[in-house]
Amino acid sequence: MTRPQPVRLDRATSRLNHAVYDQLKERLLDGVYAAGEQLSTERLRLEFGVSKQPVMEAMRRLSGDGLIDIYPQVGSRVAIYPPQEVGDFFVMFGGFEGTIAGIAATRRTPEQLADMDAISRQIDQLRSEDDPATRARGYRLLNRRFHEAIHLMAHSRVMAQTSSRMWDLSDFLINTTGTSNPLSAALDGRHDDHERIRAALHDGDQAAARKEMEHHIVGTVDVIREHEE
Repeated sequence: MTRPQPVRLDRATSRLNHAVYDQLKERLLDGVYAAGEQLSTERLRLEFGVSKQPVMEAMRRLSGDGLIDIYPQVGSRVAIYPPQEVGDFFVMFGGFEGTIAGIAATRRTPEQLADMDAISRQIDQLRSEDDPATRARGYRLLNRRFHEAIHLMAHSRVMAQTSSRMWDLSDFLINTTGTSNPLSAALDGRHDDHERIRAALHDGDQAAARKEMEHHIVGTVDVIREHEE
């Protein structure tokens, strides 16, 4: 992916620690940095036009998120996860998201279903986009919105908050496969999965919603393996 241009953060409206963290996390989730790539505090400080402290604080938070590894006296690198751990994560994540979808099928409102449908239509429109980078990033962002709409249907703050961190790690693992824009090629199949999930939620079918969601999430491992170097 093309490296971003240097960013000057607005000190009048942003708390620097949070702003630097948010910027770096978005880069990691978008696959700007490769797994194992070293992250230079000095280079990032210059890019953002800040002191070292906000960058180092962002690094500590990202380490807590599992997105980077910090090596004392050496520096920071983008985290690397072995294939077995990646598979284990998506099995666990699939079970969790399947549980949320099953609950959502029993609690969803007509308004919430309409919101989900509107997001799905946007994803469908994205399929006609030719540029792989636009397809990939557009899907990543809309996909998060699609699943967040389902989380709202479950009416469970603890589930939604726990799931948010898992979604960050999921996006990170997909986009650090070693190739550019893996979600571009997978968009059509992922949208088909969404349509089956959507149908189950409209039907109020708890078992089907859970099954289809779990299949969708666990199937992410295939997207990753298809693009591993």
